Amino acid sequence: MRQDVASWLTRRTYSATQYRAPELVGAKQAQGSTVSVVLPALDEERTVGAIVAAIHRGLVEGEPLVDELVVVDSGSTDRTACVAEEAGARVVRAEDVLPCHGTIAGKGEALWKSLHVTDGDLVVFIDSDLIAFDPQFVVGLLGPLLGDPAVGYVKGLYDRPVETVAGLVPTGGGRVTELVARPLLNALWPELSGFVQPLSGEYAGRRRLLEQVPFVSHYGVELGLLIDLAELAGTDALAQVDLGTRQHSHQSDAALGRMAGQVLQTALARCPGVAVPSDHLVQFVRTGADIEAVTWDVGVVQRPPMQSVPAYAARRSGRAAGRPA
Repeated sequence: MRQDVASWLTRRTYSATQYRAPELVGAKQAQGSTVSVVLPALDEERTVGAIVAAIHRGLVEGEPLVDELVVVDSGSTDRTACVAEEAGARVVRAEDVLPCHGTIAGKGEALWKSLHVTDGDLVVFIDSDLIAFDPQFVVGLLGPLLGDPAVGYVKGLYDRPVETVAGLVPTGGGRVTELVARPLLNALWPELSGFVQPLSGEYAGRRRLLEQVPFVSHYGVELGLLIDLAELAGTDALAQVDLGTRQHSHQSDAALGRMAGQVLQTALARCPGVAVPSDHLVQFVRTGADIEAVTWDVGVVQRPPMQSVPAYAARRSGRAAGRPA
């Protein structure tokens, strides 16, 4: 391991168990900071309500650590929006945010637009498909930000159990991370090779940094943010926190292949001089005695830094001046 990465691991790896909500509330109030928690969601009625309820009960009504709890719905066809609202979240439809910019499918779009509809100085992103969610995830992600002004962005790390025919295996999730993202980072951005879960969907950052970087559509958003924020603020402004165990539903190998294609496209777009002739991924399925080729578009679209969007700048100016947005 590179010496700079080993040193970073020692300085910038934390554990969620070292933080307590009451102490962080005191730090937040002393700093005059506010916190927004955002859940991007698409057809997650089975899980989103429990996550929202746990955060609302423990960190909004209980310890006042979270000032805003927002679910950005990316066009769900089930009861995701109703369930989230009943559990205590403010629900925003992605298509209603910055309508003049249109809507792009995917998680990255929901995260990008969430910056426009929230006001927290610190923004926490939590995936909405988690099972047995623990609000300590939010506490852990906020801990380094509220404890050290030099930290600007915090990624979650965790064990990822995977369901098999033999039952729940303690590890085994994160195949795209191990087969695509980690080799890419080690080869092209070795200074970021210390991140245990570079594609984790649980992370938090300072708004002043998040609004300066682009957001990539679909599943490329996490890798794009990691690379771009490191370039913007330096690796020492980035940290990771051990959240313990994360449980969620798992996708098929074919679906993970498409996810990997989007991660790869995001990485290649950050390699100057590398021409990518195609955004297509060809996969194969057996139909009876035949093998059928199926072509998928795994290209990604990049939204500009939010601070460059005039409507956002106007909204933030209005907030700073004490005017209604």
